Amino acid sequence: MRVDRRELAAIFAGGFVGTVARAELAQAFPPSGGEWPWSTFSVNVAGAFLLGYVTTRLQERLPLSAYRRPLLGTGLCGALTTFSTMQLELLRMLDADRVGLAASYALVSVVSGFLAVATATNVVRRAKMSR
Repeated sequence: MRVDRRELAAIFAGGFVGTVARAELAQAFPPSGGEWPWSTFSVNVAGAFLLGYVTTRLQERLPLSAYRRPLLGTGLCGALTTFSTMQLELLRMLDADRVGLAASYALVSVVSGFLAVATATNVVRRAKMSR
């Protein structure tokens, strides 16, 4: 198997930007143990929207590129969104005996993520093609 170093560089660059953005938001709006973690929730929904937008636009509207998808999809959106942090926050809620909050956070996060992807995809598909 041959490794494309430019593709890896694109993933790294996008991942760096996504990680720094997520870290800055987490520091600006730190979650409390038994409360709704708005920063993680917002980042995950925004990342899902961005991923839906970027993926649909790249596949359906723009010329083929070997590096846009790894840069924006895998790198930026992959690092911006964080399922592992969501899991830790769910565990903290459960440890604080906030079972209802944990269940609603998990459900609302997944449903909102799907809705964000669907909305972004529809936005791209309904936009007029420029000639």
